[in-house]
Amino acid sequence: MTPVEMFGALLLAHALADYPLQGDFLSKAKNRTAPIPGVPWQQALGAHAVIHGGFVGAITGLWWLGVAEAVAHWLTDDAKCRGRISFNQDQAIHIACKVLWVAIATGVGS
Repeated sequence: MTPVEMFGALLLAHALADYPLQGDFLSKAKNRTAPIPGVPWQQALGAHAVIHGGFVGAITGLWWLGVAEAVAHWLTDDAKCRGRISFNQDQAIHIACKVLWVAIATGVGS
């Protein structure tokens, strides 16, 4: 897979994981500032982050990049939910991570 193809695949996977695969339930349940009663926000945010990490690991072929994505996605989404960053900043960070994963996975820039 070329770097451009990988980046495109990662962007498509991101769109799928952040919108239809997240859905209304995870979107609300992952927010520690207004959690759904009886649903641990950590589990919801963790599930959402692991979905993203799974896509990154599968697309890049590097399991540890999947772990890095899950951690980065958790931290970024939690910051957004806590009002520390905006929606647009959240999305920009996610895209920047994809650029970094492509560079690491394909050796671009080395």
